[in-house]
Amino acid sequence: MMEYCKDVLSYLDSDTSIKILMSLDDLADLVRATCVSRSWRDIVIANGLCKQLCLRMFPQLSRVAFVVELNQNGAKEHAEVGSSYSMEWLSLLREHRVFAYLADFQIGSPIYSAKSVRFKMGHPKASLDATDDEMFVWTYTSPEFPMSKENRLQKFKLPEPVLCIGGFLQIELLGRIQRQEMDGLLYICVSHVQVLGGSLSPPFNVDILQPSGMFVLKRDQLADHQPVVTSGNESQEISAEQREVRDFQHIVTILSGQALGIVEDEWDEEEFDVDDFDPEYAL
Repeated sequence: MMEYCKDVLSYLDSDTSIKILMSLDDLADLVRATCVSRSWRDIVIANGLCKQLCLRMFPQLSRVAFVVELNQNGAKEHAEVGSSYSMEWLSLLREHRVFAYLADFQIGSPIYSAKSVRFKMGHPKASLDATDDEMFVWTYTSPEFPMSKENRLQKFKLPEPVLCIGGFLQIELLGRIQRQEMDGLLYICVSHVQVLGGSLSPPFNVDILQPSGMFVLKRDQLADHQPVVTSGNESQEISAEQREVRDFQHIVTILSGQALGIVEDEWDEEEFDVDDFDPEYAL
């Protein structure tokens, strides 16, 4: 039966389609309409229907001159250079996102956390025919850490010192527990991720040997050949013996657990595009 389904708005002229969508009196319903198809989404955005509905619901917004979006650093997002049409569309899209966000205020302020989180470290494979699941060799997999359903900074400390060979970290968010009010689907939302640890580069580096996955550990004696400043503001070069002692102390520090990796997560109720969501993040 699905192959005979047609988009009802495709049989109507633009004015009639807009009139039908404008009959919706719930902003959440209008946001749901944008998820039906690309054509419905384009109609809502191109005609500023979310903005018009917001003005009907909240007359105080009539004094808004224009809207801006701030990135995580608090700076304004700048539109890319392009044609006048693309610039106009980006402006309409920005307005749609800002006004549609008013539909995201839900009863109870739900927290979209995962049930647990797990961390993997490793390096990519050189094989070009590998599938997504086979693109990396994971040399370390952490235990699962349970997550709290709270909007706060959560810290997860690895149980032992770990060397990340290859420089890749994957964060796995395991299990969904919170449904979105407007569509009944389960979501996970992360607002901040930070990884803390010590770096052995540039004095140390590795070359991965394919296809075995073994690696060559390299130490560059010139990488840390830097001057030090004495109390008399006179610089002198570090001797080879001093560099070896410092390198040894650095390794001991890593292996003694003083440079354990700590991952900090913070959860937010911010809505995000389901199409862009990927439950696995590779950093």
